[in-house]
Order: sequence, then C-alpha cells, then structure tokens
Amino acid sequence: MTHPAQPASQVPTVKLLIGGEFVESRSTEWRDVVNPATQQVLARVPFATPDEVDAAVAAAQQAFKTWRKTAIGQRARIFLKLQQLIREHMGELAAILTAEQGKTLPDAEGDVFRGLEVVEHAAGIGNLQLGELANNVAGGVDTYTLLQPLGVCAGITPFNFPAMIPLWMFPMAIATGNTFVLKPSEQDPMVTMRLVELALEAGVPPGVLNVVHGGEQVVNALCDHRDIKAISFVGSTRVGTHVYNRATLAGKRVQCMMGAKNHAIVMPDANKEQTLNALAGAAFGAAGQRCMAVSVAVLVGEARSWIPALVDKARTLKVSAGTEQGTDVGPLVSCAARDRVVGLIERGVADGARLELDGRNPQVAGYEQGNFVGPTIFSGVKPGMSVYDQEVFGPVLCLAEASSLDEAIDFINANPNGNGTAIFTQSGAAARKFQEDIDVGQVGINVPIPVPVPLFSFTGSRASKLGDLGPYGKQVVLFYTQTKTVTARWFDDSTVSQGVNTTISLK
Repeated sequence: MTHPAQPASQVPTVKLLIGGEFVESRSTEWRDVVNPATQQVLARVPFATPDEVDAAVAAAQQAFKTWRKTAIGQRARIFLKLQQLIREHMGELAAILTAEQGKTLPDAEGDVFRGLEVVEHAAGIGNLQLGELANNVAGGVDTYTLLQPLGVCAGITPFNFPAMIPLWMFPMAIATGNTFVLKPSEQDPMVTMRLVELALEAGVPPGVLNVVHGGEQVVNALCDHRDIKAISFVGSTRVGTHVYNRATLAGKRVQCMMGAKNHAIVMPDANKEQTLNALAGAAFGAAGQRCMAVSVAVLVGEARSWIPALVDKARTLKVSAGTEQGTDVGPLVSCAARDRVVGLIERGVADGARLELDGRNPQVAGYEQGNFVGPTIFSGVKPGMSVYDQEVFGPVLCLAEASSLDEAIDFINANPNGNGTAIFTQSGAAARKFQEDIDVGQVGINVPIPVPVPLFSFTGSRASKLGDLGPYGKQVVLFYTQTKTVTARWFDDSTVSQGVNTTISLK
C-alpha cells in the first residue's frame, strides 16, 4: 500500500544511502513494509525523488574516480571482513528477513547464506580479475588484456530473496572496481539495508555503495541515467523485459533474470521416497516464491501412480508463520499475492485440471490475518491452462504425464521458459540424455533446485533471461568489466629500423 504523505507515527522509516550517509527521503510517496503473517506495519519505505536518484548516482560517479584506483588486495579485504560480519549477524539478519518477507527462519538463514557464498567469492577477486598475455605475437610485440571496471552500475532486486540477490550483485560489482546504486524491493527492504550497514562497517568507502527505494519511476530513472553503465535485474518477465529494452536503448549493459516455469521429470526407476521429499520441498518451500521452484512435475510411465503418495507427503507440511517452530510453508508476501494465487487455483479448476489437494483458506491458529495458502496439487495439467501457462509464484504443483523420457523432454522444451529443470532417475543413461537434450539453463540430476554455487554462474536461458552473461561467478566478472586489449612494442637505441610499413601486418 502506498500513501500520499508520511504521517506522524512511531513506525520507523527506511533510509536512503547516499554518499556514505543514511538520509531521510524528502518524498511525498511512502509504502508500508508489512509482516505477511500478522499484517503488522514494520516500517515505511519512501519512493525516492528524481533528485535523490540523481544524488545517489552523482555520489557513485564521484567515488569511482578513486575506487577504481584502489588496490585489488584492499578491495578483497573488505569482503573478507564483510563475510565475517554476515556470519556474526546471521540470526539477526534471518529474523529481519522472516518478519518482512515471511519465509521460515531456517530458510531465511539459507537466503543469507547463499548470498554469503558470493561475498566469499568476491574476496577472491585477485584470482578472478585476471587478464591474458601472449608473448612475441610478432617480432618484439606482446599482446595482453586488462579487465577494467565500467563505472557506476545499478541493481534492481526482487522481494523473494531480499538478502541473497542483493549479495549476488553489489559485492562482485564493487570488488571489480565499480561503484553501485542498489534499488531493493520496496516490499521488504529492511534486511537489505542491514546488509548495507554491515558493508559500510566492513570498509566500503562513502559513495561506493548507494541505495534508493521506489517503484517504476525509480527503475526508469536508473535505466535512463547517462552516468550508469550497467544494470543487473532479477524479477518478473514483464518488468525485466521493460528494463532490458529501456536500458539497452540508453546504451547500457544489462542482465535480466526473469520468470520461470521449472519442470522436474520423474522416471519410474527413481528413488521414490527421496523424489517425493525433493518435490515437496522444492514446490512448497518458501511458499513457492522462488524463481527456481519446481512448479511442474512430469511423471513418466509407472511414476504416474505416485500421485496419492505425493499428496500424502504434501499434507504433512506445516503451514504457519515463519517464526513458529517446525513451519514448512510460511505466508505469501502480500495480500495481493495471496489473492492472485487463489485466483489461479480457481482458474485451474475451471480449466479442467484435477485438484488433488486444495490449499486455499488454511486455518492457521494465532495468525488468522496472515497471507496463507497451503500446498496445492493439480493433476492432468496441460498447456493452455492458466495454472500451467503462468508463473503462479505460490505453493502450487502441477502434475503432467508422459509415456517416455523423449516425450517428457519435448514437453519441457516446448515451454518458453528456460530457468531451471531436474530429472529424478537412477539411470546414468537417462540422466545424460536429459542433460544433453534439454534446453534449459540450470539442470539438476536428482537435485530439485540446481542453483549453482558461485564457482559457476547462474545461467537461465530463453524467455527466462535477457543478456548474455549471468549473475555471479566468472561470467559476472566479464559483465562488470571492460576488456582492454593492449598490443605493445618497445624499441631501444640499437633497434634496426624496418622502414615505413603501410600494410596491416605486424613486422
């Protein structure tokens, strides 16, 4: 909910970070940050003004002049300190995250930890930002490359991973010598801001990291700003496509990780108990609000008889507030998100899918106002049904059927999205065929959510990604740097002149 002005109240306000200072916004437009399990207003976040966005970019532009010259070891040591601080504050960070986003405390710690892994990787930037050299490519001529920072970069992050995804972005951007302007989700910015505070404590200089809050107007301002050289985005396909088109037209590098419809193939030879556990966890964990959630299971052959066992497994999951002991499925992030998911369940029924397990209107004692939807399972799902064609982003698992592995692979490849996929099997031949023939970026073999560790890069494809280089890992070093190729020849007084060379050849 947004408001025209900030009323006098005891609710804390979320600050902007500009030039190393946490400042109160002068905006007249504010939004409540709401606990999705209780509807308690936790804070109020401003939609930054155009002048505030300009000030943040100007601070980053000024800081870049000195930061780009900072020794690579000095930059690395900041992230060694930051990873230590994140570990020391893990419980606090998880509690903030659960309060504003809703996921369970163990899952919130996982959110922070998966971001921490990128911070650890950034601390090794001295081994990552290396050029290449070829000696004596012609007589007395050497060629080598330098990976130099771009300048001011920006990041736009979603609500579902308010710790991990900001940590995908600003540590690697800053470690490579850039400065950064971050726009976190306006729905749950508090844990992001706590991480930013820790980054300053770790030694990030004033202006190197800046934060602005807001919605579409702030996003457009970042896309259009002439001093921003690159933008990283994670979020919906609609917004990501808009960001990519607008920012690339403004001459920027852009990477957009967008929507998904992740399928898992279940072969009849799979370990049944392990597979059912994996499907339930990947489909319903985080209330299905993951871009890598398994939202479709394709049951091959005799695996089609596993539906009752899968439904029984889903029934065992506890729906409650993320702070409650033993909770498996927390609330959706907002009332609007809950209403959208419930609406898609209703459309699934109307479209003819069979509702095997109905998670609408669960009774959650003590949290009657929470945005809860319980685990929901449809069978007989086909393309053309809304519950299949759209990314539900809720605890809804669709079941489809195939008579063979080839048919299942063709079914997945016909879907426009290519974010993540998995196969459950005990056959090495089936697994290898799957990994070779499937047209999806992240592939799991008996792993339901194959998000790579930062030694590798996130590699969504097709409609799930715009831009050729992914977040974190080796690819993001290339994204955040400009390769400069130097060809050098040195002469001394004894060098014999070769005369005028009017050809393109090196002699």
